[in-house]
Amino acid sequence: MSSTTTAAPTRELSLTRLHLMRGGYALMGVGLVLVKWPLLPDAASLPLYEGVTLCLLTALSLLALLGLRHPARMLPVLLFESAWKLLWLVLVALPAAARGDLDPAMAETVASCSLIVVVLAVTPWRYVWERYAVGPGERWR
Repeated sequence: MSSTTTAAPTRELSLTRLHLMRGGYALMGVGLVLVKWPLLPDAASLPLYEGVTLCLLTALSLLALLGLRHPARMLPVLLFESAWKLLWLVLVALPAAARGDLDPAMAETVASCSLIVVVLAVTPWRYVWERYAVGPGERWR
């Protein structure tokens, strides 16, 4: 018994858009390689959540580097990057800034998280909408 799915065709992304996405992946991947990978040898000695964060961001860098080869397939990596940074900026940094409680470490994190504007700009939002929000989902059986 053969099961065929008749999914509505999703429009293709232009080569320019794919290259822009590759730029976003490169910014993420190379930036994390430069900043986080040198800390890996000392991961076992870090406080619990710093170690967790280091490992999570290192794994994210590997996925971002894979996005250089497969930009459309790795699109959830750009979505994850956008989601966590926007959540942190809105739920943590913005209230702290409104209270006047931005310390130097938080200000540095705000600066690095503000690079999310690049990822937001290169993400093909219409494609995301068509592919993930309104397009057909995967089969359940």
